[in-house]
Parts: sequence; C-alpha cells; structure tokens
Amino acid sequence: MEETDTLVIGAGQAGLATSHWLTKAGVEHLVVDRRDRLGGGWNDRWDSLHLVAPNFTVMLPGMPYAGPDPDGFMPRAEVVEHLTEYAAVINAPVRLGVGVVRLEPADGGFVAHTGSGAIAARNVVLATGPYQRPKTPPAARRLAPHVRQLHSADYRRPGQLPDGGVLVVGTGQSGTQIAEELHDAGREVHLAVSDCFAVPRRYRGRDSIYWLLQAFLHGAEVGVPFPTVADLPSPAARFACDPHVSGKDGGHDIDLREFARRGMHLYGRLESADGATVRFSDDLAERLARAETRFEEEFRPLFDAYIAAAGIDAPPDDRPPASTRVPDTATELDLDAAGIGTVLWATGFRLDFSWVDVPVFDEWGYPRHTRGVTEHPGLYAVGLPWLHSEPSSVFAGVGADAAHIVDHIAAR
Repeated sequence: MEETDTLVIGAGQAGLATSHWLTKAGVEHLVVDRRDRLGGGWNDRWDSLHLVAPNFTVMLPGMPYAGPDPDGFMPRAEVVEHLTEYAAVINAPVRLGVGVVRLEPADGGFVAHTGSGAIAARNVVLATGPYQRPKTPPAARRLAPHVRQLHSADYRRPGQLPDGGVLVVGTGQSGTQIAEELHDAGREVHLAVSDCFAVPRRYRGRDSIYWLLQAFLHGAEVGVPFPTVADLPSPAARFACDPHVSGKDGGHDIDLREFARRGMHLYGRLESADGATVRFSDDLAERLARAETRFEEEFRPLFDAYIAAAGIDAPPDDRPPASTRVPDTATELDLDAAGIGTVLWATGFRLDFSWVDVPVFDEWGYPRHTRGVTEHPGLYAVGLPWLHSEPSSVFAGVGADAAHIVDHIAAR
C-alpha cells in the first residue's frame, strides 16, 4: 500500500492552493484527481464560459494574476491553462487519472481506495469542489420521453442541442448565461425564473466585485467586517445561488426584464410537468422584483459602508433607473405546441461525499467543521461554499482557507 503524510483529493484551485501551503510547511503530500488533465471542474463547463469575477480576483497563493488584463475575464480554456501553469510553478505532486472511490478511517489515519490501488495517509483534505452531483427537480421524471433533457453540467454549446426552442429552468449564473448564449445563437428561449438575484456589473466607478473583494480583504481594518458563515440566517443559506452577471464580451449586466424585451419568454418557477405540459408559479412580477432588490438591501450597504469608512473618493451611483415592466407570461406551457425540443436544467448541484466512510456530514451532506477542520481528527475540507465566508469556494478566498487548514495539519 502506498503511503503519504497528507492526501489531497482534488487538483482544482482548492487542492492546488492547499498543495502550495503544504509545500511551504514542509509537509510531504500527494494530490490526486480523477480527471486526466489539470484544471479541475473548469474542464466540465460549457465552452464559452468566462470568469464572472475579474481576473484581478485570481489570487492563488504564490501566483496571483499578473497578466495584461486584470480587469478582463478569462475564458474557461485560459482558466484551465492558468491552473495548469500554477501546478507547475508550485511543483505540486499531482497524480491525474486517480479517482477515489472510498475513503475510510484506518490505524489513526485513512485509507483511500482508488482504481489503481490503495493510498494510506495520516491526513486527508477533501478538495473536490462544490459542483459534485447535478440536481434536477422531481418534475424531470414526469416529462415525456421525446423531450430532450440536459443539465447545465452537460451543456457545451448551442449546436449540441436538437433543433427547436429550449426551455431553460433556473436563473443563476449558469441558467442566465446559457439562455443568453442560446438566444444569441438564434434559438427561441423560454426561461423559468428561480430565486437567484442580480448584481450590477459596475457600481460607483468600479466593477461590483472589486468592492466585494476590497471589503473581504480590508473591511475589518476600517471597521466594516465582512460576513462569515456565522452570520448566515441558517445552514441552508450556504447553498444559495450566486448572483447572475456575465464576464463574456468584456463583462456585462444580466437583466431578466431586458431578456424579455429581446424576445425571451419568461415564466415563474417551474412547479410540475405532465408529458409535454409544464406549469409555473403565478408570481413572475414578484420574482423579478426580488431578483433586483437583494443588491440594494445587502451588497450596496456593505459597499457604501466600506467606501465611506476607507475614505475612498468614489463617484456616486450613476446607474440608470431600473425598468419595472413586467413581461407577458403564462402559468402553463405546451412544449410541443411551442416547438420546444429541449429542457435544460440549470438547477444547481448537490454535495456528494457518499464515498467518504466517516460520519462527519450534516443533513445537507456538508462536513461538520470549523473553517475546514472537521470533527474527525486528520480530515479537512477546503473549497466549499461558505466554508468560512462567501469567497471560500472561489479564487479570491480559497487560498486563505487552505492556509488555515495547513497550519492545523502542520501543528499535528
């Protein structure tokens, strides 16, 4: 049986950031990934995806973004290249094509069973990311067999879909961006609106995510603490969808009302299906309003407080008044009559640690932990949503969380 001090499972941004700190701490380790190439979950997304946050947020420890376009948005392929280069720069001991099918405690440590043999480790870091198992609602099982169904995890490009219109279910980052791409490709797009919200691309002279990053990095220094997981109203809030905004074509707002003006058909939440008939909630107006108010209620006060406390001379908010137009809608749709051949589920993902034979998971499948240090000695997690704060699963925040767990590993 192969042995290592610390086994990191997953070679995406979380696993590689952990490897960087483990090397700095002098901890012998191995990073494994089931894929046959570096880049983590970015390999699994659609072709035209761009970073939603600007390039300056790519703050991997030991190699922050230093390219020519800090305010731009790397396309998916460049993100994969960046992570591949990062692994080489930090000399990460990565082994690809090694999928862990079971992890069990053994002799004060762990044994990871893989398709190519077993690996014993004193410590294990779960760095498999938040996008583990595609999630679809029960209505998916009630659709007629002739309707093509596809989850956003399997979508790559418009030409992949059969001819005809497309019903996109969900308006998080994936759903809105894929709907826009399909519409621009000439498809008739129908869009079921979920509970996700929008943020403006720019606010007070900078990209909105610039202010979010500054508050995250420096808010505590000026008396504006950044929210942590302890500030969430409930554990379920860890899984709330990310705000919709796009990094494509230089970055732009995503406005659902504007989608309707451009010709997309908007509906409420998809509630049921029967053959080729689907039904929606009768609350589109309320959903559009909620999508537009969370920024005003949560993010704008944080940004304004940080700007004032830090003494930044930022211009006033110069966004034009928002539209209040409610597009025509319906509560029932005959897919066949509307010429819709595909239902694309942009309904998110659920965690899947069923292969981890250690009883540390709560009712949502999330490991019970304190900033990545789980209740089971030697088992750690990194790169999950709201592990410590909102940026925990993205480039801007994963490095700090990885440093925290490596300090704990080194202290053992």
